[in-house]
Amino acid sequence: MTTLADPVPGGRPGDVERATALSGELAGRGVHGIVLAYVDTAGIGRVKTVPTAKLASAAAWGVGMSPVFDTFLANDSIVTTDVLGSPDGDLRLYPDLDHLVELAGQPGWAWAPVDRITQEGERHPGCGRTFLRRTVRAAAERHGVTFRAAIEIEWAVARPPGADGAFVPAVTGPAYGATRQVELSDCAADLLAALARQGVEVDQFHPEYAAGQFELSVAALDPVAAADRSVLVRQTIRAVAHRHGLAVSFAPAVLGQGVGNGGHVHLSAWRDGVNLHAGGDRRHRMRPEAESFVAGVLGHLPALTAVTVPSPAGYLRLRPSQWAGVFTAWGRETREAAVRVVTGTAGHRDQAANLEVKPVDLAANPYLALGCLIAAGLDGLESGAVLPEEITGDPARLGADEAAARGVRRLPVSLGEAVEEFRTSGPLRAALGPVLADAVIAVRQGEIDAVAGLDDDQVAAAYRWKY
Repeated sequence: MTTLADPVPGGRPGDVERATALSGELAGRGVHGIVLAYVDTAGIGRVKTVPTAKLASAAAWGVGMSPVFDTFLANDSIVTTDVLGSPDGDLRLYPDLDHLVELAGQPGWAWAPVDRITQEGERHPGCGRTFLRRTVRAAAERHGVTFRAAIEIEWAVARPPGADGAFVPAVTGPAYGATRQVELSDCAADLLAALARQGVEVDQFHPEYAAGQFELSVAALDPVAAADRSVLVRQTIRAVAHRHGLAVSFAPAVLGQGVGNGGHVHLSAWRDGVNLHAGGDRRHRMRPEAESFVAGVLGHLPALTAVTVPSPAGYLRLRPSQWAGVFTAWGRETREAAVRVVTGTAGHRDQAANLEVKPVDLAANPYLALGCLIAAGLDGLESGAVLPEEITGDPARLGADEAAARGVRRLPVSLGEAVEEFRTSGPLRAALGPVLADAVIAVRQGEIDAVAGLDDDQVAAAYRWKY
């Protein structure tokens, strides 16, 4: 006879006892259920929930979930690969108790990210969280390098959509305007309070450029925790907005024209507590490893877009001269460059210097996006990749000859082009492994087929309320 305290596949020593204590504490504070959260290949947040009293059981044995969700599309259609997409089999969702938090925006609930484990206790090869953790661990073991990362959150605030699903901004006023901040004041204050109670350190929160758009930036963490935080922050934004009678969309384009919602990634490489993006003798005080890392990210950007911009709607956002970073160019504090080198303020650069990757949106699975960005940078570090000449201003203004001389090229203009770049990227596919790489291709092709024949407005409408 086995008990919850017996060793079980997929669990960690001490988790059952810890979960038992946590469930008692949470129940005593009026928490009735636990949200078990992950993100699928299409970038959709999926959940299962258990009563608080079942947290120890979930920690011991996991909670069942079909592996078919690895090949779900955003519209809940299913595609297949040689391995995934079948109705057969089961996976177990194991909550990460280190990152379990009580949801201040959803009274009565707590939340935890999960690792997906097979019934035999093995790591599921399609689990994005496992992939990111593996990539980070390999960087530490091979190069002694660790990372700090943060994902910016942009979203549009709207009136609840009617039957037609139309987008109607819930606030007025210009970009970065005081009017917009005032109109959302009560909801925004509740959001900041909820995030603070959940231990989320917010750096900035402000109205953004597009109609009804806001942006929130959080402090940098290790990459797995940063991806978890991105999911948690969006869960909280949705919940607080709902309690105020508002709807939100994190879709990359809520309309067929205009500026969309990004999910820019900030990333820095460190060794022995030293930021490799500062204090060096390379351009803008980067150390050699950081410069080659940035060069690796830049060189793989065309293929990376299949992961960082995974929805057909994302390519409505990736247009020149809209600060979306649609050319393979880099520059110091250049917001039209796909890779922006951030040096930080004098006196704080040893902590603040990082790189910002702009062609990323919140349709992306954050675990896959961060893992692939790190893998691309490590490929550059290992090969000693060299950064080309930096640009200033808008690269869209470069003539064809000058752009070619500088190695500046347009990123894919469609998801189809991005997938073709990804198919030929040996380093990215090797980093993901065959199961995840094939899932990425199959799901992206499914999304392409799902919107075949639609115009820009129809594509935007198809994804408007999916993310």
